[in-house]
Amino acid sequence: MQGPELGVHADDVETPDMEQESKQEVLENKDVIVQHVHIDGLGRTKEDCLTYEIAGVFRAKNLIDVMKRAHEARQKLLRLGIFRQVEVVIDTSQGVDALPNGLDVTFAVTELRRMTGSYNTMVGNNEGSMVLGLKLPNVFGRAEKLTFQFSYGTKETSYGLSFFKPQPGHFERNFAVNFYKVTGQFPWSSLRETDRGVSTEFSFPLWKTNHTLKWEGVWRELGCLARTASFAVREESGHSLKSSLSHAMVIDTRNSTILPRRGALLKINQELAGYTGGDASFLKEDFELQFNKRLFWDSVLSASLWGGCLLPIGDKPTCIADRFYLGGPTSVRGFSMYSIGPQSEGDYLGGEVYWAGAIHLYTPLPFRPGKGGFGDLFRTHFFLNAGNLCNLNYGDGPRAHLSKLAECIRWSYGAGIVLRLGNIARLELNYCIPMGVQSGDRICDGVQFGAGIRFL
Repeated sequence: MQGPELGVHADDVETPDMEQESKQEVLENKDVIVQHVHIDGLGRTKEDCLTYEIAGVFRAKNLIDVMKRAHEARQKLLRLGIFRQVEVVIDTSQGVDALPNGLDVTFAVTELRRMTGSYNTMVGNNEGSMVLGLKLPNVFGRAEKLTFQFSYGTKETSYGLSFFKPQPGHFERNFAVNFYKVTGQFPWSSLRETDRGVSTEFSFPLWKTNHTLKWEGVWRELGCLARTASFAVREESGHSLKSSLSHAMVIDTRNSTILPRRGALLKINQELAGYTGGDASFLKEDFELQFNKRLFWDSVLSASLWGGCLLPIGDKPTCIADRFYLGGPTSVRGFSMYSIGPQSEGDYLGGEVYWAGAIHLYTPLPFRPGKGGFGDLFRTHFFLNAGNLCNLNYGDGPRAHLSKLAECIRWSYGAGIVLRLGNIARLELNYCIPMGVQSGDRICDGVQFGAGIRFL
């Protein structure tokens, strides 16, 4: 029995899947040797600082490995911040010494201009600013960067000059020097502060942590923002000199710094002032802890805990500029900005010890409008947060300290909408119900708006 003639022969039948699999197998299994790596387009960049970034390409064993390592090398070159564009070309080796399985890899780079300028806006913790910048990338040809920046904001005006130098082959290890002047207004304390200083930083990774060692010398000038400033604030007015050593350690496994859906964050800071000069002497410790867990229906459960302690060294009391402040849309919601804790005649003076904690539930918008697009930038937000800020008598002992921190706890709960602005900042519009309000606290009962990059 013979079926009808369909006009299709066996030789005409295409088997794309089999061909693709066979080609993939050949590419993966064929041994190759990377003989030469070229970098075309270099001008002022020194080649010796780039050899560390591309060295991994020579260790590739097959063509697929070459492509992967070349892509990784390209990302490392772009990370240096000295190239506008980097393209990769892989070809067979040419020349007298060419091997049958030899490959040449070429990186075609386009360097940045010797001088670049920028104009942008920046969102801080419930404040905004306009930023003008002038940058000289690759100053000496080894990824150094010289930056001048001027910032004019709603509460702060600053300008500064900084120099950045990475270690060749280890971009995460870098050294920076900063010269700056910052003038800030703090209406919750009726205080104006002008800082003129210099700082040096050394950053480096260690196992799964990132560390920063810093020395800072700053001349601080404090003054009253209004004639109605309290006597306690007037007492703090004047000049002071702070010289401090600080260390910061960060472990961050979150998938996003603005609105994470998974991962954890641990940040610990220590600052010691007075041992390298100046008239401010204290030991300051603070930490930040955050956990994020993805649940069903694309919802996320998040928990945060902040805490800190400021210990004066010697008989001199701590300065109002060094203390902690708490309250507002970016910390304990339902309270006005930095309006929790010790105060005098309506001016908030900050505290030497504090803690704050929060639990959040983030869910998609009801009925998922704009799913897969603009609507994914919004999240519904349910929260419960609490905290306390006070001064301690360090001669009372740990039990008395814990007892005082547990007294007069401010807390609030509510719901709202969160908007993520890329990886730059986030906006919150919440309806807050403050509880545990103490005498002197300023509350925001009802709708509260917040903008910033760091939220409790």
